[in-house]
Amino acid sequence: MAAHTDLLVVGAGPYAFAVAAHARAHGIGTTVAGRPMSFWREHMPPDMYLRSGPDWHLDADGVHTFEAYFEDRGLRPEDHAPVPIGTFLDHTEWFRERTGLDVDERLVTALDRVDGHFEATFDDGTVLDADRVVAAPGIAHFTSLPSWAEHLPEHRRTHTCDLVAFDQLAGARVAVVGGRQSAYEWAALLCDHGAERVDVVHRHPVPEFAAVSWRFVDPYVEQTLAHRGWWRDLPAEQRAGIAAEFWRVGRLTLEPWLVPRLTPTVVTRRPGCAVVGVAATDHDVRLVLSDGTAFAADHVVFATGYQADLAAVPYLAPVLDRVSTSDGFPDLSPGFETSLPGLYVVGFAATKDFGPFYGFTKGCPSAARIVVSEMLA
Repeated sequence: MAAHTDLLVVGAGPYAFAVAAHARAHGIGTTVAGRPMSFWREHMPPDMYLRSGPDWHLDADGVHTFEAYFEDRGLRPEDHAPVPIGTFLDHTEWFRERTGLDVDERLVTALDRVDGHFEATFDDGTVLDADRVVAAPGIAHFTSLPSWAEHLPEHRRTHTCDLVAFDQLAGARVAVVGGRQSAYEWAALLCDHGAERVDVVHRHPVPEFAAVSWRFVDPYVEQTLAHRGWWRDLPAEQRAGIAAEFWRVGRLTLEPWLVPRLTPTVVTRRPGCAVVGVAATDHDVRLVLSDGTAFAADHVVFATGYQADLAAVPYLAPVLDRVSTSDGFPDLSPGFETSLPGLYVVGFAATKDFGPFYGFTKGCPSAARIVVSEMLA
């Protein structure tokens, strides 16, 4: 017979940790399956920095916070601003230790619902029976590329999700397609590692580089906690206004600490442009822009973001026909539950019904509180 757990959390990133720790604290037998923080460790450069500060944390109970980590480690937050990714990763390990959160590092390869319960098959062939499942799929499943990317040889193109080492591009001419934080941070990292030239191409104007406060998100998260289904029930015009604010602060205003690293003799900004033509040769690729300019590059980096597509999550294949979706997003209840009873989805894939803030670690504690309270209701 298969082993049994009350709750299986598939994934081992920030949302998974937050939900699992809160569920266990409320007496729900919980198993977490996945490689701890694998997206952060394998798909983010080790020398990158976070946009968030120590006020963003994982603990739904507000005890084992990022600020508590700094205090426990005897560190001053001001000495870690901006926050290096390594510091955040150390904090997540500290959180696991403090909450006694064990992780089964096997991968779930298939999830099915049979006779009113879930059966999760692991990569070693074993099966775990679960009453409920929280899926926290990482955004590596959801990388988005423009249609013309397929005309480039694979060795000459990379999404930022997969470019974490830059030494191989020392001395190279690189085109970065996109104009948000990842585009300009990857441009800075390319400069740090000796790229010969970096062209940053994007449709919107050059973003502003200025310090911003993310505290504007706090009231929206509080509203989500106070009024179940708050985001989804807002009038479309009000949702659009909040999304525009999020875009203005979080997307069109970038971190000022990038500026000194964007070497003027290396980086050329090409705002208001789209790639309208592309041709690959044996030696490089040639890009033609909508303003009529053209240039050659040795490599193209796509900082083109992510698009939810639940069908791209392999282990969900057996249940997809029972999960209602819209534009690739699962249709969720106010408690993060899908149309398949007992299956919940948190993280980036939940942003359609809960707002853009739930694609960031900011949403971890509140998502955990909502999911667990739904299970205990």
